[in-house]
Amino acid sequence: MNKNIKLAVAGAVLALSATANAGIIIPAGDWTVDISGNVNSYVTNTRTSGSAVLGGLTAAANDTGTKSQGSITTGLLPNFLSVSGSTRQNDLDVTFLISMNPGGTNATPLSGGSTNENRQAFLTFGDKSWGSIKLGKDIGIFASDAILNDMTLLGVGSGAGSRTTSTTSLGRIGTGFVYADWKPQASYTTPNMNGFQATVGLTQAWGTTGVDTSFVQSTGKRAGAGYAYEGKASYSFAANDVTGKIWVSGFSQRVESSRDNAYAGDIGANVNMAGFGLTGYYYSGEGIGLTAMLRDGYDAAKKARDSDGGYVQATYILPTKTKLGVSWGVSNLDKNTTGDTAAANFVKEQEMWSIGAYHPLTKHLNIVAEYNDVQDKGNNNVEQKAKTLALGAILFF
Repeated sequence: MNKNIKLAVAGAVLALSATANAGIIIPAGDWTVDISGNVNSYVTNTRTSGSAVLGGLTAAANDTGTKSQGSITTGLLPNFLSVSGSTRQNDLDVTFLISMNPGGTNATPLSGGSTNENRQAFLTFGDKSWGSIKLGKDIGIFASDAILNDMTLLGVGSGAGSRTTSTTSLGRIGTGFVYADWKPQASYTTPNMNGFQATVGLTQAWGTTGVDTSFVQSTGKRAGAGYAYEGKASYSFAANDVTGKIWVSGFSQRVESSRDNAYAGDIGANVNMAGFGLTGYYYSGEGIGLTAMLRDGYDAAKKARDSDGGYVQATYILPTKTKLGVSWGVSNLDKNTTGDTAAANFVKEQEMWSIGAYHPLTKHLNIVAEYNDVQDKGNNNVEQKAKTLALGAILFF
């Protein structure tokens, strides 16, 4: 199983006693090929109420009143089919990974299905004595630990009722952390030094996007040109029956059309003992928005908006190996007095409560039940809510 699926499983499935096993292993000359991935699907019902908040998560911009939306959809993790290979040559560990990620939602007849993504295509080389270098497209460095420790990674979270043509739902993205996304990158990771490990890298710079009066960078030569700078450091520990991890990460990118830098930093921790798990996370930034990186991070006057947020999460594994979890998180976006004067109902806060039950029906198959309560609040205190029930399953192989 590829590295990021392993991390996802280690962060969420391991607590269910469904271990991060490799997929289908095929010896091929000098190479060992691993075919792995997951398939998931959820029956969801989302009930929205209130007035639309521009830029929010709960519904389309013209939705008002109380509505109900049912869907059968992929959860926060897309369906993954990954082919990876590894070999040892000339004192180097060399690997590659390519993935395909088809969606599982279709709300339009004769459309052929939902969108397909290709989230990963990278190679690595290195040695345990000095670390490894990664070249290609993979999960972003900043905020990656936030999503990999989110319990809704195995479920749905927000976005089920309003994203019927998307590859995935949103989980806790935008209600506690900014999406790390999947980015072209050149990065270096240190060897594991008694639990400490760090990664630094260049990732592809992106142009800003947004809705309403927020500044949208042009798609000309300079939009998204150049590099973003990302890094993270973590320390994993184990003492008697206590295990855990502490991490920090950072992001910086010049936004050419505003002649400004977008930047962010975060800190998080996860501790597990005797079946109990506790996770806490906080981030703060300028120009990064509150859901997707750089989305809504700038106003119409090209001034950066400040944002921050975080989440707390508690889980417990029953004797039946069922994991129960509850989490709360919020993302905040500050209003600028100059460029946001016309955006009275533009989003300033996105908050979500999540309750979930995750049961390993077999070694690789988990059934999931979730309840998610999302609230968007605008600058004029207009609110819209979305309450989602989800029931489904996720299979790793």
